[in-house]
Amino acid sequence: MVVIMKPGYTEEQINNAIKEMERGGVNVMISHGSETTILGAEGNAAGIDIEKMQALPGVERVMRVSEPYKKANRKYHPDDSVVEIAPGVKVGGRKLAVFAGPCSVESEEQITGIARSVKEDGACALRGGAFKPRTSPYSFQGLGYTGLDLLEKARMATGLPVVTELMSTDDIDYFVEHVDVIQVGARNMQNFDLLKRLGKINKPILLKRGLSATIEEWLMSAEYILAGGNENVILCERGVRTFESFTRNTLDLSAVLAVKQQSHLPVVVDPSHASGQAWMVERLSLAAIAAGADGLIIEVHNDPIHALCDGQQSITPDQFKDLMGKARQIAACVGREL
Repeated sequence: MVVIMKPGYTEEQINNAIKEMERGGVNVMISHGSETTILGAEGNAAGIDIEKMQALPGVERVMRVSEPYKKANRKYHPDDSVVEIAPGVKVGGRKLAVFAGPCSVESEEQITGIARSVKEDGACALRGGAFKPRTSPYSFQGLGYTGLDLLEKARMATGLPVVTELMSTDDIDYFVEHVDVIQVGARNMQNFDLLKRLGKINKPILLKRGLSATIEEWLMSAEYILAGGNENVILCERGVRTFESFTRNTLDLSAVLAVKQQSHLPVVVDPSHASGQAWMVERLSLAAIAAGADGLIIEVHNDPIHALCDGQQSITPDQFKDLMGKARQIAACVGREL
């Protein structure tokens, strides 16, 4: 349930409304929007008398909320959230965020060289995998802590904040200290122990949609993090598993619109993992911007043919430069900028 206050309400009026809700057995979340203030009921609101709430001075209207997610719900938080991933670097709002870099960190020369290149062409953050969840136990699993050290060196050389995937709760403290944005991969979207732990830290979380997750399940995973107190959540659509085998996954651009309607959280799109094919990345990136995404996460590799992981879906630095030029044009058409 949400209670929408009238413009110009007094401090006494909002305090009375909060007390009445608390008497009904719920905790109250307060959201101060640009145009209105909303009181959200956290917990079972069945004990609240809606007619009595509606009659309170200063209350404009009372609404029941059917969705199970609360803190992620736009009804509780009408204004779009903006997540700052580094000083002056934000995801959400008018400016689009582009994370770029290789699927896996392979060497200092590789990651630092790519970081310099993508920064020059407009990327605001460096993505790169140090720990890699792979379907086969015999595939390259990443460089681990050595990879994290190399990402730090690339950040020191370029100033780009680092985005990389966390796989185990055992590594959270190390990631908090050394990583700017912690990525939760598709396979861990419903690792609830991990999500609960991430809710207790003050660090941006990039939450990828699960392989077969519904939009509600995706938002409920975000709710776990938000409920723990960490409000710095960025959602990532990376394609879902369907019957189609031509592409690696099926990119669900309708999910961008659906989530933006249902939630205030920023949404970025990963066209690389969605398609699994480098030649599709540019057009899917442009389509994502047109659909209203708040940013992109793109795999860029200096030598895709010899990449240790997912080379077939990685574009080259030159291709990334061309993509960014076109992305600026599409962004301008929809009132955004890079």
